[in-house]
Amino acid sequence: MRRTITDAVASTIERMGESLLAEPLVWLIGASEIGFWVFLLAGLGARYVLRRPGLGTVLLLGVPLMDVVLVTASAADLATGGEPSRVHGLAALYLGVTVAFGHSLVRWADVRFAHRFAGGPAPVKPPRGGPARMRYEWREYRKVGATWVITAGVLLLLTVAGGLAVPAPTAWSADPMWSWLGTATVIAGIWLVAGPLWATVFGGKDDREAADVR
Repeated sequence: MRRTITDAVASTIERMGESLLAEPLVWLIGASEIGFWVFLLAGLGARYVLRRPGLGTVLLLGVPLMDVVLVTASAADLATGGEPSRVHGLAALYLGVTVAFGHSLVRWADVRFAHRFAGGPAPVKPPRGGPARMRYEWREYRKVGATWVITAGVLLLLTVAGGLAVPAPTAWSADPMWSWLGTATVIAGIWLVAGPLWATVFGGKDDREAADVR
């Protein structure tokens, strides 16, 4: 029995390895994520720890560079006869998320590095309720909308690069690439209800905001 289980596990790992090797874009997506954090931490470290802002700026330019490499590789793969797959769609969604939220994430990390190593002001927490919370949630939701638009644009680019037909929205779920836009649509809908709409209807009053106004 133990030998059977061991053989089954080994066979599963082998199939997973073959799948990954057959989809180099999976590795590229992972490398892009690692590269994002490497360039971000290295850039902020150079700016605030080493006190070399010029070097920090150069390193931070590597953050969007990873996105350019990813979308270029995805388009080139399809243009040279690669079979459209869910990995290509995942690359499009990943690019949409990093472009839409990347600047905010860099700013979030920059404030904390500046506070920790350069005596900058302490990070400000998001408002807990009231009109300020509602504005915050709608501002964040604009990034969700930007993610959807960028993902759709990249998918369109990949579709054209591969000489493929753009599927109708009703056929997204059956398409290996465009199914990710359907997933993004569902997430955007849930976020809309749980985020800005909830804050608009049930946000309540932020005591801290009221105290600041007084």
